[in-house]
Amino acid sequence: MSDKLNPIIKFKEWFDLATEKEINDPNAMCLSTVDDNNSPHSRMVLLKDYSDAGFIFYTNYESNKGNDILRNTSVCLNFHWKSLLRQIRIEGKVEKVSKEISDKYFNSRHYLSRIGAWASNQSKILNSRSDLEDKIEFYKGKYPENKDFPRPDYWGGFIVKYSKIEFWEDMPHRIHKREVFELNNNDWVTYTLSP
Repeated sequence: MSDKLNPIIKFKEWFDLATEKEINDPNAMCLSTVDDNNSPHSRMVLLKDYSDAGFIFYTNYESNKGNDILRNTSVCLNFHWKSLLRQIRIEGKVEKVSKEISDKYFNSRHYLSRIGAWASNQSKILNSRSDLEDKIEFYKGKYPENKDFPRPDYWGGFIVKYSKIEFWEDMPHRIHKREVFELNNNDWVTYTLSP
């Protein structure tokens, strides 16, 4: 694939600039999923890795987003960098990363973030904050800070295997630039859209 038709090369250029210029969380992206009733749900997650293979984030597989994904693997990501007046929209199919990749990332996280993955029943109703704090203390006792401990089976990574990426750039008078890369019969095609 030529560099001109490789959307990851352009993504890297924009992402590197955002990493340099964006004040907070340049890796924050809106993840949109659809539930059993065809109702859309969006939330912010953090991009943790990307390559020609796709875009990786981590979560509790039993959370609302995890359940949506396991039922319908079509998702959309959206990066919006207000300071750069740019956004990137990504469509694709999502699947779990390998246990080895999830384990490696889990073990790289801060101790309390790993404890939090054990203690939180993400997206479930919490009777009181103290219930969560009690569970945190329980898991801190079970898994001391200076010891390795396992990743919960219900927590890990997803990779979005993209099939369409749109690069949107703000221009004067709302006559924006929109460049799309789309996978068509295993080849990338590129085209522009009207603003």
